Amino acid sequence: MTTAPVNTTAQAAMRLRELVFGAACAAAVRAVARLGVADALGDTPTSVTDLAAQLDTEPRQLRRLMRALTCYGIFSETGGDHFEHTEMSRLLREDAPNSLRYISLWCTEPWTWEAWPKLDEAVRSGRNVFPELFGKEFFDYLHSDAGDSAKVFDKAMTASSQQSAQDFADYLDLTGIDSVADIGGGQGHVLASLLEKHPALHGTLLDLPKVVAGADPRLQDGGAFSARARLVPGDCRTEIPVRADLYIIKNILEWDDDSTRRTLANVVAVARPGARVVVVENLVDNSPSMRFTTAMDLMLMLNVGGAKHSEESMVHLMEEAGLDVVAVRPVNPYLHAFEATVRV
Repeated sequence: MTTAPVNTTAQAAMRLRELVFGAACAAAVRAVARLGVADALGDTPTSVTDLAAQLDTEPRQLRRLMRALTCYGIFSETGGDHFEHTEMSRLLREDAPNSLRYISLWCTEPWTWEAWPKLDEAVRSGRNVFPELFGKEFFDYLHSDAGDSAKVFDKAMTASSQQSAQDFADYLDLTGIDSVADIGGGQGHVLASLLEKHPALHGTLLDLPKVVAGADPRLQDGGAFSARARLVPGDCRTEIPVRADLYIIKNILEWDDDSTRRTLANVVAVARPGARVVVVENLVDNSPSMRFTTAMDLMLMLNVGGAKHSEESMVHLMEEAGLDVVAVRPVNPYLHAFEATVRV
């Protein structure tokens, strides 16, 4: 039986052409971020000639770069060879309140251009391709061979954590909670936001030794919240030596399922029955920004062999570990909170 050919519309063909040139858009965003174009452009339309002089670039090439980005709503051409900011281009400013400059740089670091073409191999084999490309696992490579990239990663993760910490602090109901433990909480931005909002609250930050050593200054000795904060170096996949009324696990359960199981099991092992556990994650099946979350999922497949969760997969792993999931609620457009208690 033969199938009649489907007529391809011009619109579909044009859209696919644009998509396969997606690398050009990502490269253009990276270029303006590295050049500091958004920082140099002020609040009024500015000529390319003036911008090029500030940035020490060729005017003709800068014009081509910015014109390409205007097609995506990043900068706007106002006529007379002048450009001005748009809502998106302002996010590339380093001083923007919700700056995405370092996120933009991180997602386009040099190693990404070598890894993405191997996506078919990762899909075929089920393994991350990073060791075959660079001779070592992702984080070993990052910290031993790619120091500049590691710095970008740290700044990107800090910016992302700071931006979501306040949203989470506003979301969380701490009625009846005297102590919280932020598991794998990085520099402790979430914990600091909670301690700031709840003056009677005590909290513990647990993360790897060198991560905890760089914790938010407000949590360290002499900091504003040091009397109510405890810093515990450790690996949550090995042990969680912390008892608390509430355990927070935010954006770290994206390793392989075995590591996720061990982390959740370690929480259940130390927590009292009935203690609250809140897991916060990006989801690949329940987000207004599915293009973003599914793209992150593919990047995790490539670099560490991890994965973003669906609501079903996250609930399954939590229930399997001995947690009773009572609700799944949005924290902001990109994050969901899985509210649970330790099974009695």
